[in-house]
Amino acid sequence: MEQERAEDALDHLEPEEQAQVLHELLQRHPELRVEANEIAASFIDDVCVEAVAADVVRRIEQADEMGFGHRAGRQRYGYVEPTQAAWDVLEESVEDIQTDMKRRVKAGMKRAAEKICQGILIGLHTIEGTDSDGPLGWAQDFPAETAGWTLSLLLEQYPQDQREAAGNRVILGIEDKDDGWIEMLERVVSRAVAKK
Repeated sequence: MEQERAEDALDHLEPEEQAQVLHELLQRHPELRVEANEIAASFIDDVCVEAVAADVVRRIEQADEMGFGHRAGRQRYGYVEPTQAAWDVLEESVEDIQTDMKRRVKAGMKRAAEKICQGILIGLHTIEGTDSDGPLGWAQDFPAETAGWTLSLLLEQYPQDQREAAGNRVILGIEDKDDGWIEMLERVVSRAVAKK
């Protein structure tokens, strides 16, 4: 009966509490650390490019709900141009995906990071040229410029001698979906390779 209650308790924990339980369990049983790391690595390395792309599209489409209308115009601290407000909201909409991409490189999951980058690029390409009264209507260059910036962010995480190969892998993964941006992305790779 006591065992049954413990199993039920795990089902009712918040994510932070689950993390505390894992930490405590690994403290008590360090022999489980290798297995826990394997499981963690499989979570970090498991990336679906199409799911990332769809998430990017969804986030950008929902940017209106992130307060674009309230950020533009007269504010307590001055006037904010609609174009600036649009860029701010759109950048925030993809920022945490870019952060996750960088986190995975630092965790040694470079292939997963490259897949996230591919997903971001495909999502941005999908949304490019969308008619919008919202932020995209005010920041029409956002998809292309953010694509270049995202690839640059990824490549900066690599040692200089690995940047070209990484950039080429990312581009190879999207060229069948995105022929218009390939030259621009190749220039980003060239700049990253030249940068110390």
